[in-house]
Amino acid sequence: MLKAERITVGYDRTTILSDLSLRLLKGKITALIGPNGCGKSTLLKALSRILAPTSGRILLNGETVHGMSDKAVAQKISLLPQTLVNPEGITVQQLVEYGRTPYLSHWGRLTEEDRAQVAMAMGETGVLDLAQRPLEALSGGQRQRVWIAMILAQNTDIVMLDEPTTYLDLSHQVELMNMMRAMNDKGKTVVVVLHDLNQACRYCDHLVVLKEGVIVAEGDPESVFDAELLSDVFNLKATVIPDPIAGTPMCIPY
Repeated sequence: MLKAERITVGYDRTTILSDLSLRLLKGKITALIGPNGCGKSTLLKALSRILAPTSGRILLNGETVHGMSDKAVAQKISLLPQTLVNPEGITVQQLVEYGRTPYLSHWGRLTEEDRAQVAMAMGETGVLDLAQRPLEALSGGQRQRVWIAMILAQNTDIVMLDEPTTYLDLSHQVELMNMMRAMNDKGKTVVVVLHDLNQACRYCDHLVVLKEGVIVAEGDPESVFDAELLSDVFNLKATVIPDPIAGTPMCIPY
């Protein structure tokens, strides 16, 4: 569905990812984890075509993404970036409607299908009652739900989320992770950058562990997440036990 073949990616003269290959698992939630600066967000940007590799290639359904039009890619891949720029002077509904941009005709008008998709996305994220509120008047948690609604309205097969729980309190983090799981239950392939390792193990099907721009481990949480990995990759002394609720691996630092 989407794969990277021996890509090297960086900024200016600094290489971040080197000769990296990755194949996303269709219909699964994949978490990119690793210490700060290891290349997680860079990989997400490369996969979503924001950054072009200096070597190697990224294929979407067998076609090089950099040979595809912006519109064609935006109908297949949606991205919620790490840093959100909240436009001033627009309402919640107007932001969610932006998610339909890849499908608009040259006239730029929403069809009935577009409006139905927007309404469904707002209903699923619980922001219908905020439709006419200015975006800047919302709390951080409310705004995050609105951005998720925009991603849902875009209705792509692949959804990418870059540190979506940053700056959210615990209850809103859980709410967002449940929304991510709901997207996946509808058949969407999800790729998410997470810092909370226990969240990654509880909510994600597949872990991709990066260190210094290289994938050092990959697999389901039960097979790759252990004390040795935490020590080698994160320089963290911890024990790994079953999560008492989910049964997935959970790390306890000491």
